[in-house]
Amino acid sequence: MATAETAADVYTSVASLSKEDLLHDYRLGWESRQASLAGRKEVFMGKAKFGIFGDGKEVPQLAMARAFRAGDWRAGYYRDQTFMLAIGELTLQQYFAQLYAHADVAAEPSTAGRAMNGHFGTRHLDEDGNFKNLAQSKNSSADISPTGGQMPRLVGLAYASKLYRQNPELHQFSQFSVNGNEVAFGTIGNASTSEGMFFEAINAAGVLQIPMLVSVWDDHYGISVPAEYQTTKQNISEILKGFQREGEGQDGFEIFRVKGWDYAGLIDTYQRAAEVCRTQHVPVLVHVQEVTQPQGHSTSGSHERYKSKDRLSWEEEHDCLRKLREWLLQEGHASEAELDQIENEAKETVKVARTTAWSEFFNPIKQERDEVVQLLNKLVAETGAENSLHELVEPLMHNSAPIRADLVRTVRRALRQVRGQRSAARRDLQNWLEQALAENADRYNSYLFSQSEEAIGNIVEVKAEFAPNAPQVDAREVLQACFDANFQRDPRIFAIGEDVGRIGDVNQAFAGLQEKFGELRVTDTGIRECTIVGQGIGAAMRGLRPITEIQYLDYLLYAIQILSDDVAPLQYRTKGGQKSPLIVRTRGHRLEGIWHSGSPIQMILGSIRGMHLCVPRNMTQAAGFYNTLLRSDEPAIVIECLNGYRLKERIPSNVGEFTLPLGQPETLKKGNDLTIVTYGSMCRIVLDAAKQLEEVGINVEVIDVQTLLPFDVDHVIADSLQRTNRVLFADEDVPGGATAYMMQQVLDEQQAYRFLDSQPRCLSAQAHRPPYGSDGDYFSKPNVEDVFDAVYEIMQEAEPKRFPAIY
Repeated sequence: MATAETAADVYTSVASLSKEDLLHDYRLGWESRQASLAGRKEVFMGKAKFGIFGDGKEVPQLAMARAFRAGDWRAGYYRDQTFMLAIGELTLQQYFAQLYAHADVAAEPSTAGRAMNGHFGTRHLDEDGNFKNLAQSKNSSADISPTGGQMPRLVGLAYASKLYRQNPELHQFSQFSVNGNEVAFGTIGNASTSEGMFFEAINAAGVLQIPMLVSVWDDHYGISVPAEYQTTKQNISEILKGFQREGEGQDGFEIFRVKGWDYAGLIDTYQRAAEVCRTQHVPVLVHVQEVTQPQGHSTSGSHERYKSKDRLSWEEEHDCLRKLREWLLQEGHASEAELDQIENEAKETVKVARTTAWSEFFNPIKQERDEVVQLLNKLVAETGAENSLHELVEPLMHNSAPIRADLVRTVRRALRQVRGQRSAARRDLQNWLEQALAENADRYNSYLFSQSEEAIGNIVEVKAEFAPNAPQVDAREVLQACFDANFQRDPRIFAIGEDVGRIGDVNQAFAGLQEKFGELRVTDTGIRECTIVGQGIGAAMRGLRPITEIQYLDYLLYAIQILSDDVAPLQYRTKGGQKSPLIVRTRGHRLEGIWHSGSPIQMILGSIRGMHLCVPRNMTQAAGFYNTLLRSDEPAIVIECLNGYRLKERIPSNVGEFTLPLGQPETLKKGNDLTIVTYGSMCRIVLDAAKQLEEVGINVEVIDVQTLLPFDVDHVIADSLQRTNRVLFADEDVPGGATAYMMQQVLDEQQAYRFLDSQPRCLSAQAHRPPYGSDGDYFSKPNVEDVFDAVYEIMQEAEPKRFPAIY
């Protein structure tokens, strides 16, 4: 793989390219094209599930690759195979290994077979999960399928260069940047520029003035839908003219247009675009027009169904490789015979890579199949169940292309048939199954979270300490002191968000910190939740420690897609190859109004597996979580209680050092009759209800789960139920939301159903958001009386004489 600049990195014009350089590009372009053609055939032969390819975009990507230097970054989409080949971060064999879903990092380093073909990424972490020297490598952030989804992350990758250049305290981190000289290259199809994320990212880059170079591959279509249905004026650069800067030193974009088949023009354009981007930190849009797509969108359909004969004829004539051939001949750089030889050799090179990749993928599975057949035959011989088992063995033996699921499925069904029987063959088959399930768990289920020394579970707990005379202060001051201490400790930490900077956020937890640490560390942003989060994702991938604020929990919906698709599964979809330890800070639960009191926890729980979800009941607990997370390398959301900033708390004397472990509930009140499980703002309501319940002789235990992801790793709640034998789960989410999640975790996962003497109950909010006003809150979300009544009803059913009906 490329780790340093080569001769191809330092020229400035097409005239400086040697014949060897030109023919190298021609060869690489044809190898990529043949890989696309062969890949489509592999899908139709059943050797791969799906194929999406980069044919028609070879020449623009070759030109872009020649402007891409060590330390630069890519955030692209699934047609950039030629570019990845050209920068030396993809081989043809790896390309086919990904097509076959080869679940081996050595064979398929981008995703270990977890993402479909065309999803590229370089491995940024060593075997211990630590960052490599990313300033000396050519870097690709891991691709995702949602169109436009690469754009928010691209903003962050480019923003990191700005911070590394302008903040002298960061110059020491030379493994991540050389004084911010790195360009973040983004690629997107013309139809996907219709996505809101694209426009939001373009606007953010223009405001921030960051080295972000976006290439739009314009082939006029989005699957079958032509540009007239996609883009105003059918021209993205035309409608973005207002972003064009008026001159050097002015804010805005530089916008270039170039034909996708014009090799010389593309080389010149990308050299100029990258230079202004790199040196001046000006964002650039390169609109690559008249791009073709020889095989259509993907293996799911044929473009002959929606393109006219004239369009198909035009695409054949303007194929970029055909045009490159014409140019090479016209300029006298090569003969017909030389180019014919290159094309023929490219086809053979691809054939060898494809054959080798298939053999390395399939042969181990075939060996496993043969082992299973041998074990099954032994089982037949020992058990005498020949007829029924024979029906399982024969299809597997004669399956010409088995997959691992076929093997495991067959073994499980075979063991089902000999249940209760004792034989050595049955034990051997059981041992094989146990080992196979463990190996496949590693292949297909591992690395949802970090496995490095900085993983959450490795952060040592440090208890909060309080001076005897520590005064009671507004709770927001605890957070302010926590952030202040962490900003002093680690110059990589920065915070961005709406109103975070000058006024110190709407609840004043950052008050005075911009003045103390500077605008690069505590920064206001526009109203753009998706790219606020994206800005953090990209910066965290480059070694920085962002805290990205979403002002209210209700507005997390603007960012939930990018959290769910990009940062949450990042470690998983790269099998430990990349990480982005982003912290999303927000506030929610109690206040007033439909859009300032939401608690959509189940939506979040179902969307962000791969992130942690902290739901502290007060600001001291929140500070402990921030201290833990800022020492870890895993991403998380922290939801602060919106109505807690003015309540009084004491500031720990070690406010920047104490840490809270995740997944550890805290018992707020001991009791014997019933356990109430809750979190966040509900803790105060439940504790108030607990006092009132004591007045009628009911002694409840109150447990604050503190984090929902992870959830009660030591089964504290199950231990409580073993003593109380009754449980109420309470929160502010909708019915069937997080209360149902907590019930499943406790009763199913922890198997605490065994300890219950009464039906478990859930107490949640209404199935709508609260209307404005205190009455709206009272009648829409659980209140003290609701908690009291729910507990009383459970106890009344158990002891009706002791607890007669109230109503």
